[in-house]
Amino acid sequence: MSRLEAGTVVQLFGAREVPFGYFLTDGEEDVLLHHTEVPDNFDPHQEQTVFLYQDHEGRLAATLTIPEIRKGHFGWAEVVEVKENLGVFIHIGLSKDVLVSKDDLPELSRLWPAKGDKLYCSLKTDKKNRLFGKLGTEEDFRRLAISAEKKLLNRNVKGTVYRLLLEGTNIMTEEGYLGFIHRSERVKEPRLGQLVEGRVIGVKEDGSINISLLPRAHEAIDEDAERIYSYLVSRGGNMPYWDKSLPEDIKGRFQMSKGSFKRALGKLMKEGKVIQKDGWTHLTEKENR
Repeated sequence: MSRLEAGTVVQLFGAREVPFGYFLTDGEEDVLLHHTEVPDNFDPHQEQTVFLYQDHEGRLAATLTIPEIRKGHFGWAEVVEVKENLGVFIHIGLSKDVLVSKDDLPELSRLWPAKGDKLYCSLKTDKKNRLFGKLGTEEDFRRLAISAEKKLLNRNVKGTVYRLLLEGTNIMTEEGYLGFIHRSERVKEPRLGQLVEGRVIGVKEDGSINISLLPRAHEAIDEDAERIYSYLVSRGGNMPYWDKSLPEDIKGRFQMSKGSFKRALGKLMKEGKVIQKDGWTHLTEKENR
């Protein structure tokens, strides 16, 4: 059985030069340092600290680039490619990207990481010594996390999704806080690895935080008012909806509750942008110019 394993850092000596690089050895086994990995000041007679991986032909190879992410060492890696039949590839700083198997990803492919998302990973190998990304566990994140303070309440935070649950979503914020987004506090379930932004609605005794991805009340009114205003403009300034329209009609047209519709309409009326008459809402003459 080979003593040298992909995903690890070892010290090797130069064994011999070949047209495509150098073979390095631990005295029992040789691995190739490709010529593309050989720096100008390389001294084959000195002991070399190298990282082991599989090259594009599946052979164990060495590189002088030591990535942060390796066996037993975690770090954030960017997703660079998605292959539906395989999983996602992450970049760890090497010439070859590493696969996170679909077996370790959510069952629903729409919740898989997209290109540009980030995963907190270390590395693992299978029985054939092939290298794969290994996702961090809840325990790994708890070791990494810092404790939140009560003063964070109502502040905006950004964080990366690292775990999907039936009840909600776990994220780690940019500051290092562990956050939970209950499913009632989001419009759409985020992807694994997605960067999301929300506000802190609770700080728990264990130092983790509860987060909402829903807009604050005044933000929601602004968004709803803009939707209504845009619809009016698209219809030439008139629409057959007003504050006494049926809730199901409002929901069907604007995807908002009647309460939200009335608040947004009230905002537009207060600003002098619309008027209501005989079951219709109209842009004012000022807005119609």
